[in-house]
Amino acid sequence: MIDICEADPTSDALRPVVEAHFAHSETAGPAESNHTMDAKALAGPGIRFWAMYEADQLVGCGALKALPDGTAEVKSVHILAQARGRGLARKMMIHLADLARTDGISALVLETGATHLPEYDAARKLYEALGYSYCGPIYGYEADPNSAFMRLGLEPRP
Repeated sequence: MIDICEADPTSDALRPVVEAHFAHSETAGPAESNHTMDAKALAGPGIRFWAMYEADQLVGCGALKALPDGTAEVKSVHILAQARGRGLARKMMIHLADLARTDGISALVLETGATHLPEYDAARKLYEALGYSYCGPIYGYEADPNSAFMRLGLEPRP
């Protein structure tokens, strides 16, 4: 059974997943293109953070950062290595989209590694499968050859 609940990213219990996400991002591309938030930043204003558990074991996380243009940025979606390959990242992304839609957010946006960074291939494929499309730089970012920007329009569910 999968449980996703809002959580404090600075808590000791969540340190393994937040640190794993940060470590992955530090090694996946150039430092100047790394936009990963640490636990303290993820606990900041305008950011909501969720932890994912499977049978009471921490397996992943994800966050949304409210943007002034009425969109929200997907941040820090990470599934621990031992839990990958079972669709958990998809579940987190769907959870975040459902929450954003309920909150009246017009679109989800994100920044991920560009196509020449193979460490991000699986993430880009997931986002594409979920209906995200490539776009120009999102709020707060500039064009970067190491970044890909994506957007998912959120229509209210009938």
